[in-house]
Amino acid sequence: ETEFLGYRQTAADATVRGLIVAGQSQQTASEGDEVTVVLDRTPFYAESGGQVGDTGYLVSPGAKLEVRDTTKAQGHHLHHARVVEGAIDLETQVAATIDNSLRLRIKSNHSATHLMHEALRQVLGEHVQQKGSLVDADKLRFDFSHSEAVSASELARVAQIVNDQVRNNSEVLTQEMGMDDAVAAGATALFGEKYGEEVRVLTMGKDGNKAFSIELCGGTHVKNTYEIG
Repeated sequence: ETEFLGYRQTAADATVRGLIVAGQSQQTASEGDEVTVVLDRTPFYAESGGQVGDTGYLVSPGAKLEVRDTTKAQGHHLHHARVVEGAIDLETQVAATIDNSLRLRIKSNHSATHLMHEALRQVLGEHVQQKGSLVDADKLRFDFSHSEAVSASELARVAQIVNDQVRNNSEVLTQEMGMDDAVAAGATALFGEKYGEEVRVLTMGKDGNKAFSIELCGGTHVKNTYEIG
């Protein structure tokens, strides 16, 4: 399986373990080829949990590849790329670098979904649960069920709560722990997500003497709520 380094790194040296061109495994991909690249390790986040995959570049002494999307299958990160210069072979060493300006915007929007989830629960009721989402560099979309249309005044209250949390300038904490410990800590699991025995718990914001939001999440996030602003 691909080792994911993207929680702490935006660039890394890696080895090419697979090249797929037109659905077929290949030894080499040449200039102009659309290729799916499998690496042994990567800083590229693979689309999951509503968060889009990272983009960026893979560069070797003989080639440059533009990564346009990253997905995941059977534990492998799949870098969907185009060879823009030269040719690349299996077992080649590459410098893998994400587009960090986009990542910063994506993770700000992802962290904002957590604040909005809790704000919706406070305004509309605890029955509100995330049913789906899309988080990219330009926006967030948050899907949930409710018995009626959300009113303008309710929307305004949700926005006020979220903006207050952003301005609170509070640290965002991520911890890895067992599923049972996460549930005991009050973490909210999201609809349709699959979790392993070890999970990442994201704690964000302040609500009196307790955290504002505690959720299970494998995405990338800001280190402090003010970054969302």
